[in-house]
Amino acid sequence: MGGMVEDTFAMASLNAAKQQIRSAMKNKLGALSHEAVKSQSSVVFNTLRNFKPYVDAKRVSVFLSMPTGEVQTDGIVRHALESGKEVFIPYLHKNPLASPNLPVRVMDMVRLRDLHDYESLKPDRWGIPSIDPATVHERQSVFGGPDAYHSDQTLLDLILMPGVAFDIDPETGAIRRLGHGKGFYDYFINRHNQKTVELGKQETPVLLYGLALSEQFLSSPSEGLVPVGPLDQPLNGLILGNGEIKSPPAAAK
Repeated sequence: MGGMVEDTFAMASLNAAKQQIRSAMKNKLGALSHEAVKSQSSVVFNTLRNFKPYVDAKRVSVFLSMPTGEVQTDGIVRHALESGKEVFIPYLHKNPLASPNLPVRVMDMVRLRDLHDYESLKPDRWGIPSIDPATVHERQSVFGGPDAYHSDQTLLDLILMPGVAFDIDPETGAIRRLGHGKGFYDYFINRHNQKTVELGKQETPVLLYGLALSEQFLSSPSEGLVPVGPLDQPLNGLILGNGEIKSPPAAAK
């Protein structure tokens, strides 16, 4: 019983620490001009387009941006499609596995057909271009199938991830990410890792890279530290709005 109480207290403390960072970051990002975000997004795009993990990736997952407060990914999506990559974007839906221990809503990655398909997406209530649920069954997806699109065999090479804040663990050098608190990416990556094992593809795990405005990177403990729990996934790298690419030591990757 004591262990359960301690675990509950630890989780509450972790969530409170995360919320504190989110609140501070919201204020910081709210002060950024549209031009500053646009300029940094252009730098991220130009850094990424020549970045070997991106160049080599055939199947890429890209988040579609909110109108403010994060790297704008429109140029990345267009470039990836024009380069002949298979581009997958997030799709949120009710979890078909009903259990009190599982999230009610989960994320899959579904494929864009082409540039016209991308340009036809309608914004959701947050202003994020979104897949029409009525078309999902007609698309290749990571957790769909078996179907004509071989979804049951689909794995990603690279996931470009959003986040609220990022930092580097001062002890291990691991790159840490703080999301919006819903756990969509952590749960998705865990499932993707399981599928990788089931398909016997462990030798080529998916690469996880964050895209961030410079203001989202906590460069010193005085700015705060990204709190992480056992389910939080460390990243293979982070591309910043000033053109820097942060990488963990080889042992932490």
